[in-house]
Amino acid sequence: MSDPMIYLDNNATTPLMHPVRERMEECWQTAFANPGSQHAFGRAARLVLEDSRETIATILDADPSELIFTSGGTEAINTAVAGFTAGRPGLIAMTDGEHPATVQSSRRSEMRGYGRVSIPVDSNGRIRESELAQLPWSQIRLVCVILAHNETGVVQNVETLSALCQQHGIPLLLDAVQAAGKIPVSFRTLHATALAFGAHKFHGPRGVGGLLLRRGSLIAPLLDGGHQEGGRRAGTEPVPLIAGMAKALQDWHAEFSERTQQVRELRDLLQNSLVTSCRPVVIHGVEADRLPNTLSIAFPGLSGEALLVNLHLEGVACSLGSTCASGSAEPAPALVAMGIDPDICLASVRFSLSILNTRQEIEDAGQRIAKVVHRMRHA
Repeated sequence: MSDPMIYLDNNATTPLMHPVRERMEECWQTAFANPGSQHAFGRAARLVLEDSRETIATILDADPSELIFTSGGTEAINTAVAGFTAGRPGLIAMTDGEHPATVQSSRRSEMRGYGRVSIPVDSNGRIRESELAQLPWSQIRLVCVILAHNETGVVQNVETLSALCQQHGIPLLLDAVQAAGKIPVSFRTLHATALAFGAHKFHGPRGVGGLLLRRGSLIAPLLDGGHQEGGRRAGTEPVPLIAGMAKALQDWHAEFSERTQQVRELRDLLQNSLVTSCRPVVIHGVEADRLPNTLSIAFPGLSGEALLVNLHLEGVACSLGSTCASGSAEPAPALVAMGIDPDICLASVRFSLSILNTRQEIEDAGQRIAKVVHRMRHA
């Protein structure tokens, strides 16, 4: 019997935690009704919906009225980009390493006359704050930045950027899909106009997420229909999924320190193992603040795509980076923006851990990865 697969692709999606599943099963029994209905069943569902809204908003340091439930991070980002670019054309400012949801939704705006300007980053993927003042602020209509990068794990300091956005009266959209439920996120402190997140990145269910929209910010809804979510997002709210998302975020919040320490120790264990056994390697974003669970690493001389296949055969599930951009043999834009040689970009893979990984798994994974790397280099 072969050894069990080791799952190290948690930035793509995380397994559903048992308490979250239990909470959703309870709601499918007791809060199944349409929360817009006026009868007792509907009122019971509405109570769960609004309790969940308050729980999530409190943890993300927002007002409950600022939270719009969506089908996930992609819809939240699309809603914000479409809403903030509905007026007169101008420029959308973003880094060259934004998630495909942001890039593709911005391209729709470009079809209506918008242009794009790049926010420069350094060799570790951090925004070059000293160059921000040089951006054409008078022409910019929207700024989009990924708060914690899905490929490299690099966490941005957006304090200077958000201050400039406020100074020039420009909305700031933060893609916090990889940040929420992994690191503390304060909507109030970040001074963003909008912030997107999704439940399945922190052991919640797929198919649900949210958009925080600062009070006083008015944008047209992406979906037309009923008057749910204060008229900002049509469609009957999936109460059990929303309750599951609230439970997952609540459990993370209650155990934040322990989870962070545990997963960072495991990530560092894997990183140190590969640095020792697989030289030469390149760790992306190693000098920056990174998500505690993310390791983006290149094995010079190898093909990342071939490495991915061989690792799967050896029982290690990982990825090249953004699952939403898979299928492309081009160097990852985020790595290119960091000034990394294209050959190194194409030799990169991403390992992303969770608290469900064990020390034994990570030790085994390190050995399996080293075995594959050595075999491929000497083939």
